[in-house]
Parts: sequence; C-alpha cells; structure tokens
Amino acid sequence: MNLVKVHAAGVEGVDGYLVEVEVHRAEPANGVGRTTVVGLPDSAVRESIDRVIPALFAAGLHPRPTDHVVVNLAPADRRKEGPAFDLAIALGLAFSLPSAPVLPANTLFIAELALDGTLRPVRGVLAAALAAKAAGLSHLVCAPANAAEATVVGNLAVHAPTSLGELLLWLKSGLATAPQATPVPAVPSLVAGPCLSDVRGQEQAKRALVVAAAGGHNLLMLGPPGSGKTMLARRLPGLLPPMTLDEALDATRVHSVAGTLSTGGLLTERPFRSPHHNVSAVGLIGGGPVPRPGEVSLANQGILFLDELPEFPRTVLENLRQPLEDGHLTISRSGGRLRFPARCMLVAAMNPCPCGYLGHPTRRCTDSNDAIHRYRARISGPLLDRIDLHLEVPAQRPETLATIDGGETTAQARARIMAARDRMLARQGCANAVLDARGLRKHLQATADGLALLAQAVEELGLSARAYDRIGKVARTIADLDGRPEVGLDDLSEAIGYRVLDRAA
Repeated sequence: MNLVKVHAAGVEGVDGYLVEVEVHRAEPANGVGRTTVVGLPDSAVRESIDRVIPALFAAGLHPRPTDHVVVNLAPADRRKEGPAFDLAIALGLAFSLPSAPVLPANTLFIAELALDGTLRPVRGVLAAALAAKAAGLSHLVCAPANAAEATVVGNLAVHAPTSLGELLLWLKSGLATAPQATPVPAVPSLVAGPCLSDVRGQEQAKRALVVAAAGGHNLLMLGPPGSGKTMLARRLPGLLPPMTLDEALDATRVHSVAGTLSTGGLLTERPFRSPHHNVSAVGLIGGGPVPRPGEVSLANQGILFLDELPEFPRTVLENLRQPLEDGHLTISRSGGRLRFPARCMLVAAMNPCPCGYLGHPTRRCTDSNDAIHRYRARISGPLLDRIDLHLEVPAQRPETLATIDGGETTAQARARIMAARDRMLARQGCANAVLDARGLRKHLQATADGLALLAQAVEELGLSARAYDRIGKVARTIADLDGRPEVGLDDLSEAIGYRVLDRAA
C-alpha cells in the first residue's frame, strides 16, 4: 500500500485555498482495479483521470491498471471545479508507484494536462500563488502561460515546465536546481488613450470629468445622441493616476480568476469595462452555478461604463446599489458566502427622453411628459443617489465643432488630477484617497457660508443624508483641484450644480 500527498489549490470567489491531493494505491482483493476521485469533484475533475493516464504514458511511466486507486481532494466539504488538479493527481499517481522518490512537501502544483503530457494554463493561478505563500510554501509549478502572473507574488520560486516528462526529470534531481521563471517587471503605467482635447466644446462636461477622475466619483451624463457622452467616457481612463502595486495586484487577481488576463502578468492599466445593456444580473454582478466575477468586479480599480443606462433592466441595475456603496459585493450560496471586490467608478450615459432630443437647440422633442417620466423612472432614486455627479451634456453647434483648439489636453488635466490626489493623501495621511463619512467630517474644512448653502440645498431639494455627504466629497475634490485648503462657497455651489436630476425632481 502506498499513500502520496500533493499540494494543489482551488479557488472560491477570487480567493485561493490549498487542496491536499491524497493518492492511495493498493492491490484489489478481486484483482479488478479501478480509480475513484472523491472530495466533491465536479465533472471536469472526475474526467481528469482520463487525461492523466495518457499523459503518464507519454512521460514514460506505466501505471498498473490492476491497482485500486483512490484520489481524495481535501478538504472534502469544499466543491472542486475545473482541470487545475490534473498535474497534482498525475504526480500523486506517478509517485505512488513502487520505488518512486518522495515528492517535495513545500511545493504547490497547478496545471491542466493535455493527453501528450503538455502543461496547459488554468484560471486563478495568482490566487493560488497567494494562498501558497500564505501557507508557507516556497515553490509553485504551473504551465508556462501562467508563469508571468505567478511570479507577481514575491518570495515564491515559480517553475514552468512545458511537459509532465520535463517536470519529472526536474523532480528527480530536485526542484532547487530546476530553472525558475523570471519575474517580468510590471510597473503600472498611464493609459496612452485618446486625448481630452479631441472633444470640441463641452467645457463644463470636461471640467466634471476632471473632478470625477480626481476624486473617484461616480458620474452620469445626460444628453441627446451625438453630443459626446461616449467620447468623454472613453477619455476618462487616461485621466486617472496609475495604479499602485497593491491596486494592480487586486485588479489582476480578479481577471486571473475570470480567465480574462490577456497580458499574462500584472495588469498595468486600469480596467475599462463597457457591457451591453442586454447583460444579465449574473453577467453584471457575478455569481452563477460556479460563482465567477461579473462586470462590476472586472472593473475593480477601474471604470464601469454603462451606455444607454435606462435600457438596462431595472432589476439588473438595482444590484449595483451595494457594490457602489461598499466597494465589494457578497454572493450567498447554500455552501457559504463569497466576497468579490468591486471598487470601481461608475460612469453612465443616457438620453434625456425616449426620442433623445429634449432640450435640443434645433430638433423638437416628440415625447409627452408622461413618457419622459416613465423613461427616467427606469433608474431608481436610490441608485441615482449613489451617483455623485449628474451632468448635462448639450448638443454642440457646428461652429463649436469646427474650432481648431480643443483646450486642455489629457496630460495637462492629469497633472492637475495627480496634484489634487497628492493633496488628499497628504491631508489624510494614508494611501487611500477615498473619504468615508467620518473622514469627510474631519477633512471637509468648509466655510460657514458654504455649509449654510449646502444646508439650504438639502432642504429645498429634499436631498438625503447620502447626497449631503457626496456633495461634500465633490466640493472637497474641487477645492483640492484648485489648491485651496478650505472648501468655500463656490466649491459647494459647483458641487450642488452637479446634481441635475435632483434639481429636476
């Protein structure tokens, strides 16, 4: 009887956890062998035996078909999904044969196997690498296509053999002498996207875009078709400061689990996600039979852009309320609760009415007041309350569109935004420029006449306590952009002016 234990890893939500693959080999009493996989495996895990056996033969090993083999994936009360356990199961079978050497105990193995023994990439290797480091393991073996993301985690030797046969040779001589994947220097960078000066006119909208980028505020643009709403939104990523290494790691972990990590290594640019309005609630928020991140989590540390906002089903949009408030979302299932990060900026665009031409300088709106009210009612008040800036984007006249000078460039605006972020961080004395309610009371530093104006606006517009806080945050951002230590009357007046839909109500 032989028992071999191999470290592998599973993923729940966006977090990895260690799985101990136990392979028990014994001679059957009736001479008929079989292989059984236990430990709540899904169909992809159960099918791993059919992939592993040909891979072992391709590596020059000959498993004994008459043996009775049990593969246990512990902990047995957590469901195991996907082909990531192939490599660990193959090694367990290989090293349970008589006279086989002992596997290294400080190594995690994670990869899918092709029938010829080639190592294929799997999802969630970054989460697995973080779990391995937290558990004190010192080596990780994965497919070459996953090596770049695994090397992001420091103090962990990453090995990326091309095949099972190559790995077996390395293990016989010891992993300490095996080649290691070289970490790829990945410094988060600025987005080289379209320039803000390409937008003609829309000075107020560009000002609001800068304010939103400086403070990480949610933004809703309201205007007729062709007024430049999408054009403005596409220029927002270039205004945002580069991600810190912690932010990049947080964003990369989500894309690794979702299988959308096209770069292979650390994300260097903030995500920009723009789902179509026919997206489902699961597609936007995440979840499903095997819970995966949705668009709001894939936009973590970046921007979620929802064009034609009223065309999204209201039931789908209502799911955004918790992540916009908390910066994360919780999905409850019978097996437990999963937490997905969702710290992103919401940028949305909509027409002012069903026909789109309410307030247009040259085209007449054909919608009744009731139709306009029903159209805007597709977006609930609680969701609008979580959007800091409601901005009108009017149609521009031809003479404005024909101007040569587009005004401030993205680089110039970004320099002002980064200076404002530096002022925020210096004042708060922390690495996070986001103000909570308690921090706002401490750092608002508003003048008496400014606070009086805010109180009057809350009273006359019937604003909520949340709107009161968000107006204060926007005003604080405006003051930081202009280099003022104190929030004045003009700052709060501008911030109140960005609540277009509140004033319309």
